[in-house]
Amino acid sequence: MSLPQAPEASSLPPAEPVELATLVAYQKGGVVSRTLVKKNAGTLTVFAFDQGQALSEHTAPFDAIVQVLDGEAELVIGGKPVPAKTGQTVLMPANVPHAVNAITRFKMLLIMVREPAKS
Repeated sequence: MSLPQAPEASSLPPAEPVELATLVAYQKGGVVSRTLVKKNAGTLTVFAFDQGQALSEHTAPFDAIVQVLDGEAELVIGGKPVPAKTGQTVLMPANVPHAVNAITRFKMLLIMVREPAKS
């Protein structure tokens, strides 16, 4: 099975340092996201969650890596609560249900690795 071809796009400037946490702003009562890189091999997206906001449980066919840029979150991975705070990184394995809950306002970089998991 072949995957649909994603458009090649990037909103990161080449050869320049960027502070990822400054690329999205908190919005009261909301979740804001900005895709920085979208390639066939994967995506980089930054998110800003207001306190108490969440992404409901879902499953993805690819590994996802969360890098917490600011604040605290509780990731629920395969039913297990996983606390994460500024500076920490967590792998959410492919095909395992996961959810994201903002304990405080928090920002994260989500790295999606678009290589199907081995069966």
